[in-house]
Amino acid sequence: MQQPLTKILIKVFAGSFYQVHAGILFFVFFIMVGCVPGNMLLTYHQSLMLGMTSSTVMLGLVMVVWLMYIFKSWHYVTAQFFTADKQFLFYSSTALSRTKQLTSWSYAQAVIMMPVIIYALLSIAVGVSHHYYILPVVIIMFLISTIWCSALLYVRVLNRLVDGSNQSWLLRLSGNWRKPYFSLYIYHIFDNKKVPYFITKGLSWLIITGVFYLFDDVKTDLRVAGIAMLAVVTAHIVLVFEERRFEETFLGFSRNLPYRRLQLFLNFTGVYFLLLLPESVWLFSRFSPLIALELLLTGLSIIMLFHCLLYWFGLNMDRYLQWIMGLFIVLFWVIMFHLLWILIPLNFTIAFLFFYYNYYRCEGVMSKK
Repeated sequence: MQQPLTKILIKVFAGSFYQVHAGILFFVFFIMVGCVPGNMLLTYHQSLMLGMTSSTVMLGLVMVVWLMYIFKSWHYVTAQFFTADKQFLFYSSTALSRTKQLTSWSYAQAVIMMPVIIYALLSIAVGVSHHYYILPVVIIMFLISTIWCSALLYVRVLNRLVDGSNQSWLLRLSGNWRKPYFSLYIYHIFDNKKVPYFITKGLSWLIITGVFYLFDDVKTDLRVAGIAMLAVVTAHIVLVFEERRFEETFLGFSRNLPYRRLQLFLNFTGVYFLLLLPESVWLFSRFSPLIALELLLTGLSIIMLFHCLLYWFGLNMDRYLQWIMGLFIVLFWVIMFHLLWILIPLNFTIAFLFFYYNYYRCEGVMSKK
């Protein structure tokens, strides 16, 4: 029997999530069903599901789309915590044990992810019927881990709002240290965003391990490493979005400081270098220094492009995810055509142009949204 908290969370968060995003979900449904002739609908989706359970590349692309849906749910639910009509959760749900909170939030997240879960289970059935077993197991692990990580995130954020007066050990320890401009967001992550950070790093580890395990026969192909790096950077989009939110919320005064835009651009590159430091260690331990440097610069150029897009249209998560999805597909095919080397100067140039022409006008852009 479901706990009362579970019923409340499903009604308050899952129900409102579908109401708010009904238009987008209907559009996706129309693309998946309405654009396919009726006599080919079953064959089309059966082929798509079979491709997901037999091709790692196909499954990787689908998982990226699923992750964008999940990130959107994180953004929506955590934003709802701050609305006035959700304040009762601070004094009701947090009185329960962490285990009960996690269980209830897992049910709620499963309901939010129901379109993904239903399609994933149908795909698993099709794959098993054709004697594919490895990728269906990967799909099951993906669903379980994302639901559990979502519950951990919600419980962590909600309970921290109640106990928000306590500083973390990192801020107490580093209270008298000099903090360069580029390090401020890193401190913010380890003070307020530890759960999203470790979830992101967990996804990075799964992506790296999965890609090189499934492509073991061609693991020396640079394109495999390039695709893995692209997927790893895409997994960081929540941290990228939070960086821009942190900049606008706490560092708005910095536009009045005597920093040149090139200096600021390099500062943000330093921020993301520190965020990608665990992946950098993996790169230099697995590849030759020259190839590892090329892959690291590729990752930095992509993440800076993702970052600087937000100066153009502001903190609009829906539009941001649409652009990320489109860029992922374009960058994926660029890498597949052995053009990894061209991405570094191209991405950095485009990112800097977005940054240069929009940095001092982004406040006005966001005020119109």
